[in-house]
Amino acid sequence: MQYFLTILTSGLLAGIMYAMVAIGFVLIYKASGVFNFAQGSMVLFAALTFVTLTEHGVPFWAAFLATVAVMVVGAVLIERLVLRPLADRSPLTLFMATLGLSYVIEGLAQLLMGTDVHQLDLGIDDLPLSFAGLQLSQFDLFASAVAIGLVVVLSVVFDRTRIGISLRAVADDTLAAQSIGIRLPVIWRIVWSVSGVVALIAGLLWGARQGVQFSLTMIVLKAMPVLIIGGFSSIAGAIVGGLLVGATESLADIYIGPLVNGAVSNWFAYILAVGFLLIRPSGLFGDRTIERV
Repeated sequence: MQYFLTILTSGLLAGIMYAMVAIGFVLIYKASGVFNFAQGSMVLFAALTFVTLTEHGVPFWAAFLATVAVMVVGAVLIERLVLRPLADRSPLTLFMATLGLSYVIEGLAQLLMGTDVHQLDLGIDDLPLSFAGLQLSQFDLFASAVAIGLVVVLSVVFDRTRIGISLRAVADDTLAAQSIGIRLPVIWRIVWSVSGVVALIAGLLWGARQGVQFSLTMIVLKAMPVLIIGGFSSIAGAIVGGLLVGATESLADIYIGPLVNGAVSNWFAYILAVGFLLIRPSGLFGDRTIERV
């Protein structure tokens, strides 16, 4: 039982790392109804910018704030050059635009900062910590605390503030929101800026775990099952989905892997996501689509 609990807890903590990436998708989807395929590239660009600044002697917090400024400027440019001209197009057109945007961001990162792998040290040891008989990673505990704090802040901002009310209005009915004076370009800039900050935090955590390299863009694939299970429009759903994916991956690797003579963590989450699509397509916390005929 103790071994089972250790594996389960480690999986839950690892799942929070997936949820960090999924939150960025949720923010943009709530504001525009578009799946932002460029989120993975934003994670890479933010992490590369930060680590490049620190390697040139910039202090940690100065590099963090400078990277936040870069992501905000990027959000403004994306809204002005990509989103505004395509504002009246279909969600599929906007999705294809974000797909192209991901390659542009990757190419820009390669042009400005090269393709070398960078080591990132946040000063958090990845040593096991004994708690109630369980062996837990100190880094995973730190990442979990950061994720919980981020969720609390975002929940307060988007549920209790004027910006959050405007965001929900845009998500419910874009035309009605614009008719009462809510400026869609401003909302998009704010949401993409916040998504950029979330990408930076996720990039730092993932970069500290596996190095800052171009494979970071592939974590977008890990976020897909999380979004399907938790729901595309719920920040809390991203956390719950991440916990479910992390826990089931770890347990499946231990208990199902030996039966199929191989690791199953790379694909088991997608099997779980397909099951949710068949049973509950909107996810655990997603908004169900109501069609009138």
